Amino acid sequence: MNVLIVHAHNEPQSFSTALYQLAEETLRGQGHEVKTSDLYAMNWNPVASAADFGNRTNPDYLVYALEQREGAKAKTIAADIQGELDKLLWADLVIFNFPIYWFSAPAILKGWFDRVLVSGICYGGKRFYDQGGLAGKKALVTVTLGGRDHMFGEDAIHGPLEDMLRPILRGTLAYTGMSVLPPFVAWHVPYISTEARQDFLRQYQERLQRLEQDQPLEFVRLDQFDERLYPLPR
Repeated sequence: MNVLIVHAHNEPQSFSTALYQLAEETLRGQGHEVKTSDLYAMNWNPVASAADFGNRTNPDYLVYALEQREGAKAKTIAADIQGELDKLLWADLVIFNFPIYWFSAPAILKGWFDRVLVSGICYGGKRFYDQGGLAGKKALVTVTLGGRDHMFGEDAIHGPLEDMLRPILRGTLAYTGMSVLPPFVAWHVPYISTEARQDFLRQYQERLQRLEQDQPLEFVRLDQFDERLYPLPR
């Protein structure tokens, strides 16, 4: 299996980085091919702009998704985007490894999504959800956060963690066609003991060793909707 790990943490000694390194080591040890994108180490540019295109279809007005489609066909998109897109298209499994910032992902990772999930390749027209351009690939989100697990849930103070991750799990990964595996969560990380951290690492390694057994989360399919995308009677 070809695996891409996209890592977004600004501290090389962080527990998030330890999870990233464990994933790379464990998956390589299983015989998988692994490529990585350590976004902070790469000094990844998260800003989607006109500079991403060597030639513009419309030099007077930027419609980013349109320029993505044309730039991808003409091979004139920025080299850093093309490099990441090549890794993404090569991968069978993509692991996104990051801490929760303000109920979401770090800006640098959001910028990776903005720039690398290229219109016309990863999605476009009615190529989304089960018909998305990345159909056939799997995605795993691995997150660390400061809250305790009892703070997340239907009646908990912060609400369900799934609500925080919905823009990524559904609106990004499932939308582009990927089969989204249940996320791995390390809770309360800045405040727990070394022993508790080691336990999370053990749990994560066990999870990585049995990924083939994981059942993807369920999202909508296009055959549940009509041509105008109204839901069909059930």
